[in-house]
Amino acid sequence: MARNKAAKKSERGWFITFEGGEGSGKSTQIRHLKKTLEKKGFDVLITREPGGSAGGEAVRHVLLTGAAEPFGSEMEAILFSAARSDHVETIIKPALEAGTVVLCDRFLDSTRVYQGVTGDVDMEFLKKLEEIACEDCWPDLTLVLDIDPSEGLKRAKERRAEGEAADRFEREPIKLQRRRRKAFLDIAKQEPERCVVIDASGTEKSVRTAINSAVKKHMRSASPGHMNLRHDSQAVAKAGAS
Repeated sequence: MARNKAAKKSERGWFITFEGGEGSGKSTQIRHLKKTLEKKGFDVLITREPGGSAGGEAVRHVLLTGAAEPFGSEMEAILFSAARSDHVETIIKPALEAGTVVLCDRFLDSTRVYQGVTGDVDMEFLKKLEEIACEDCWPDLTLVLDIDPSEGLKRAKERRAEGEAADRFEREPIKLQRRRRKAFLDIAKQEPERCVVIDASGTEKSVRTAINSAVKKHMRSASPGHMNLRHDSQAVAKAGAS
């Protein structure tokens, strides 16, 4: 993965997103990958959704507290899209243009799963929102951290600070969590050129090793900025509905 730092500065950076259910360990593994890449000479930026930018963080509070829930999944999708547009324009695109590797905790696939597959928002509607918010900024690689929802929720509970309440998505029924897991796996199956499924049920070290291997392989085989995201919306909706 190592490249001359001066040479890297003249190239577009890599955009790597992390997806998965609650408690899958995305935040922890993003920090590990940042350290690994920095040792290789890369400049790395960690960001998240919802959030990442000033506008995005304001929307994050509204979404995770459940304040937007009474208005329905379609309104949530619109809020996510508005936050994403600000995030892309003010944080992600400038970093990529500077040659930085951007590691993002959740991105458009979470909207497809949470608001689309399990929120029943029309996938064509989501596709239009994606095109507006993302423009030409699509992930080069998406790592789907896969774990049984029961174990994931257990881990999420253990990681919360004492007295800290679960967010609205962690509070939702296990049946819904299982549908989301399947939806993430369906997306990965349909877009294998972009997505890699990582078994997140193992130790922190084993998951880190698998992620490092996947990123190394991808960086060797693909040029950043040349991944064309497919909008296979109907297939995702059909798979997630079962």
